[in-house]
Amino acid sequence: MKIHQFDVVVVGAGGAGLMAALYASKTASTAVISKLYPMRSHTGTAQGGVGAALGNYEEDHPEWHTFDTVKGSDYLGDQDAIEFMCQEAVTSVYELEHMGLPFSRTPDGRIAQRPFGGHTNNLTGKPVRRSCYAADRTGHMILQTLYQQCIKNKINFFDEFQVLDLILINGVAQGVVAIELATGEMHIFHANAVIIATGGYGRIWKITSNAYSSTGDGVAITLRRGLPIEDMEFFQFHPTGIYKLGILITEGARGEGGILLNGKGERFMEHYAPHVKDLASRDVISRAMYTEIREGRGINGQDYLYLDIRPETVNKYAALDGRTQPDGSPYRVTGDDILARLPDIVDFCRTYLGVDPVEQPMPVQPTAHYAMGGIPTNLLGQVVMDEKNTILPGLYAAGEVACVSVHGANRLGTNSLVDLIVFGRHAGLDAAKYALGSQFKTLPNDVADFSIEQLDRLRKNKNGTEKISKITEEMRTTMMDHVGIFRTNEGMSASLTKIRELQDRFLQIKIQDGGKVFNTELLNAWELGNLLDLAEVVTISAIARTESRGAHSREDFPNRDDQEWLKHSLAWSEDGKIRLGYKPVTITKYQPKERVY
Repeated sequence: MKIHQFDVVVVGAGGAGLMAALYASKTASTAVISKLYPMRSHTGTAQGGVGAALGNYEEDHPEWHTFDTVKGSDYLGDQDAIEFMCQEAVTSVYELEHMGLPFSRTPDGRIAQRPFGGHTNNLTGKPVRRSCYAADRTGHMILQTLYQQCIKNKINFFDEFQVLDLILINGVAQGVVAIELATGEMHIFHANAVIIATGGYGRIWKITSNAYSSTGDGVAITLRRGLPIEDMEFFQFHPTGIYKLGILITEGARGEGGILLNGKGERFMEHYAPHVKDLASRDVISRAMYTEIREGRGINGQDYLYLDIRPETVNKYAALDGRTQPDGSPYRVTGDDILARLPDIVDFCRTYLGVDPVEQPMPVQPTAHYAMGGIPTNLLGQVVMDEKNTILPGLYAAGEVACVSVHGANRLGTNSLVDLIVFGRHAGLDAAKYALGSQFKTLPNDVADFSIEQLDRLRKNKNGTEKISKITEEMRTTMMDHVGIFRTNEGMSASLTKIRELQDRFLQIKIQDGGKVFNTELLNAWELGNLLDLAEVVTISAIARTESRGAHSREDFPNRDDQEWLKHSLAWSEDGKIRLGYKPVTITKYQPKERVY
């Protein structure tokens, strides 16, 4: 067993992990552990942009960004954290630009910006251009830029290492245990500070934009170590996933003027959000789409709708809306404009659907997209472990795996990238400061035993009768059917019974690959265990919250209940059972009121 020692260890090489590592490495020896090569991380799929109130086209302010985020969160976001993030967003975007990120540009060379759902001029209520973008490859460009900077800083990368456990000694984080995929060997990474940046867990649902690697590893590991996870009932469904595949079609398509149409050819969002229409927040549009489909207005009566970015459609509705170019002239696009601004979207649709978006509307349906909940942290990324926000020394989290909470019950588009660059940076800075002021503790001899036991339990079941693929499919189907966009107590209770049945059957999985080299079957089984654990927590938390708020929409409790439910949920795993607790939402300037779009 190999032992490595660093001041700071970062688990995950997406945008949050690379940002944290980059800033930690300025003063501390730093390692990044990733089950993927960094450029394959899920941040690379983020398309439409990163939000910041630069005001490059029109008036905008971080305070407006703050209010839009609070409103978008359905008032469950912590307002001190939101204000901090939106103020820091401007500096962070310019910082990325100075690192070399190739943003799209205005004619005079400034960073280009476009409208995005839920981002408004707070005086007029109309959409504002706030999303800073690099065509429709913004996340990929962030990964490229940060990875280059990390290589320049000589950060140690351990690619294709799967972290299995967190090392805690007397309540202090002291590293992680990981398996090397290429050899099957266990490695201990001894560190004074650990930053978890492993992303989300969207593979719980059948239709999802999440990559196969989004299996909730970091959240599940901390849950097993007795730490709480926060607001797990809130999971966002993005309105526009490619029909049946779930591959994301960026909100930037609607920012460029794309229109959602039902089976009657109607622009239905004007009935649900008359002020901003197709640029309402994601939870509002996803519910509207599901309602249209359920009431028989899907395309040809089926369970999908159209997203239309054909120039003739965009220009028609832009004229009806009175939309203008930054110089005040009427808003118009050409086929070449669509190809230049949304090249990947055009390519995806041509490749996977045989549809050319410049000439044909795109079939879309809501897709499981983003976890608002996760490991609870404060503004510096420090993990907190109870209702009083007591800090666990040496442990940090950033990105989608963390819950600061800036997204509350619903995340605005572009704010995922804002989250990871702002809080990734501060987690890295504080982790390095903490690590350099701490002493390494002596590791016990059995530090890797729990990790070994987890894998051995899967390997040794020679008489197992269950298949990974079968349990995975049943889990994803029941979660999609009963813990999706609309929820009821009856449906979620049935789902919880099913998940617990699947957890029992999981113990009977048979692993046929007995080898050590790239045993992906074994690790897929371990990841399935993570997803089943998190599916249980999501469902229990959702059953308990008897209201509708943001992405959590209950048909049996259709109203938001601020008197009873203006609070964050916390879930602990204790003796094989889930215990729930709650803590208050931080409110500074904005008292809860009805959301109007």
